[in-house]
Amino acid sequence: MVAPQTAAQGGGSWLIVGDAKDYERVRSRIDDGRMLKGFLQVALGAEAFAAWSERPAGMAVHDHGVLAVPRNAFLQPTAVVEDLHDHRLEVRMRVAERAAAARELRLEPADNALTFVRHLAATFDPSTCTTCNMFVLCRDELRQSTVPADLLVELGVDPDLRPHVLGLVDGTGVIGSAPESVVAGIRASVDGHAVHTGQRRTDPAGEPGTINVVIAKADAAALGIHGMSVQRVSAAGVGEWHTEVYDAPQAPETRQKAMRLLGSAIEDAMRAQRKATPEAPSPIHLVVPDGQTGDVLTSMADNLAGVELSRLRWERDLAQGRPALTWDGEPAVLPKPLRETARTAVSFLLEEDRARALQVRMPIVDLRAVFSRHFVAGGPAVNALRLDYATEWARATVPVEHRAFADAIEKSPYTPGARLTKERSDALHRALVGGAGRGKKRIEPDLTAYDAGVRAELGYKQEVLGAALTELAKVESSALREVYRAVEGDAQAVWRRRLSFTASDLVRFGRTYRRWRNQLVRVIEADASCHDQLLAVANPQAASDLATDAGNRQLAHATVVGIDPLVLSVESRRIVDGSKIALLHINEQPCVEAHRDDISLGGSFVIEGMSVGLLSREGIGQERPRNELRWKPKHAPGVAVGDRLIVADAGWFAGTAYDRRVSIARPPADEYAAPKPTCTPQSYEQAPQDHRWCCKPHRANEAEFSDQLAERRARGELNPQAWPPVRDADGFEVSPGGLPQGDATDRPSQAAPTDLTLDDVE
Repeated sequence: MVAPQTAAQGGGSWLIVGDAKDYERVRSRIDDGRMLKGFLQVALGAEAFAAWSERPAGMAVHDHGVLAVPRNAFLQPTAVVEDLHDHRLEVRMRVAERAAAARELRLEPADNALTFVRHLAATFDPSTCTTCNMFVLCRDELRQSTVPADLLVELGVDPDLRPHVLGLVDGTGVIGSAPESVVAGIRASVDGHAVHTGQRRTDPAGEPGTINVVIAKADAAALGIHGMSVQRVSAAGVGEWHTEVYDAPQAPETRQKAMRLLGSAIEDAMRAQRKATPEAPSPIHLVVPDGQTGDVLTSMADNLAGVELSRLRWERDLAQGRPALTWDGEPAVLPKPLRETARTAVSFLLEEDRARALQVRMPIVDLRAVFSRHFVAGGPAVNALRLDYATEWARATVPVEHRAFADAIEKSPYTPGARLTKERSDALHRALVGGAGRGKKRIEPDLTAYDAGVRAELGYKQEVLGAALTELAKVESSALREVYRAVEGDAQAVWRRRLSFTASDLVRFGRTYRRWRNQLVRVIEADASCHDQLLAVANPQAASDLATDAGNRQLAHATVVGIDPLVLSVESRRIVDGSKIALLHINEQPCVEAHRDDISLGGSFVIEGMSVGLLSREGIGQERPRNELRWKPKHAPGVAVGDRLIVADAGWFAGTAYDRRVSIARPPADEYAAPKPTCTPQSYEQAPQDHRWCCKPHRANEAEFSDQLAERRARGELNPQAWPPVRDADGFEVSPGGLPQGDATDRPSQAAPTDLTLDDVE
């Protein structure tokens, strides 16, 4: 962009460098890392223009740059301006590094470039190299290699770990100290069978009170969906799938319809859970095939909640005789109210949004992540990010050839998650809006084909999710399953009060105010500690990885070297003579599973009967290694010489009274800014000051905010021409009346020009 300079600036012109990005808004904001990368690209352009020999006289490159980023659900760009000084410094440094490397590299014209590339010692990573034009060539070279170590490169094993696990692929069988998860991935690739981690189930997937959800996301808008299917699981069994197809993927009405479908299932599940246990209803969960499905649903809820809060403010403005205005002072169009059923879904999804800072809680169950806690598939770990890939490995009865299977998955026209393949997305778009045929002939929309295509896409996702649940059902339930359920139950009891009182139920994590966020710090810390301890107690593979980690202080591997007395060889520099330890796993078998009936769910989760005791050098000869220690637990475990153990520092847990139990502190629920159990629907009206921080409804809160904005606007503080300008940082898509809206379906799609490459277009 070129703009004139003022007379004081010299009277010349400014060259302002910018770029346009198609970043999708997920939840409340675009990831800062992607914005940084975008501004580095803008800075590179600014440096190129600054060094341009044909730049007109009197034209200077401006020190600020612009990034046009889609900030709303319609992917309409908003200009973000930033000072490029620091970015240009980094770009100059990087360009100088590459120029120096280019000067050192000399390739003669007669050299064969393909041979040259094949002999480069490149850093291949299957998770990050897929965007490179050389990816297929490099991967093919690794696949055809007869060098055993190249298989580790193909699988994406960290270079520092390759010497330790080389024995798994070169036939020697000798391995060093390496994370058990990495070892399991290599074994699965070599043997062709998925490796079970040893953990039993702690997730609620497939249990009564869960709701299975799959969606087909539209690429035309960040929050657009082609269709959604919902299936409820109750005490009577697994219900039927209910499917809706939307022919206006990005319309606000579509988001409302999707939330009503989901809200209806949630309300049915809540009623069933309340009927089963009226005093303390069990929690409910949404089960999705991948994390992006949950992100899209939560972002839709974020959008609808913001629109509803704006509507409440504008209702107050109209009731007081004031015009309804947007942040920029433009006339606003009052949106439709959020229906009660849709509000239930929105409120639940925003509860998930606040819970994403926690780890023990899971209002939305990512089935792919759950699957990875139980099964390790072969091939590059990035391939297991697809639920269909991981599921087929778990259900295979014959050895799987990971390369051929990965290629078949890559060629599949369908996906198990929210986002579609490019081919399927284009086909659905053409069926919805039509297209341009040969010559001037136009292909008309075909809504029948569109409906069939969306249902076929959702059908595949339903099939994969059902297959994954079937495989998970074969895994035994853990003794700690009720512990996770208790934590979620505590939190959802608070959420149900928020929903019932319509108080703070439409607040996402990014909009919690300072005092609330400060209170959440304590909750997040307690949750993280509880998560780490439960994982170490229940998952042998995760515990082994922690014990292998040199930075870990709490867990260690140990080997039984004597029985009478019981002597352990402890592989730790921190667990020494005088330390008190608790036994967690014996030969990859969790000890907690033997105490299923000895777990109490009080203020702490107490596991009775665990082996806990002091280590000492008593009776150990001085000629013996210093890490061989005598252990005297009150409950002697059934072990033999040579058994491999995982032990933990007993002081890590909440309490180990009498050396016979392990206690894990129960994390508190997020009860701040929530109605108390003693609050009634009339509490706020009767005593506003006493209940302003607990059960104050959104309607009253937004009415007060509307009055405050009106007072500030009357004082001239909300003048959009003032500096700094007024900005709606949330971008809730409440647009002023008459503002044109983008619509990706208002015209037929056009095929890309055959005479241009992607580089030409960019």
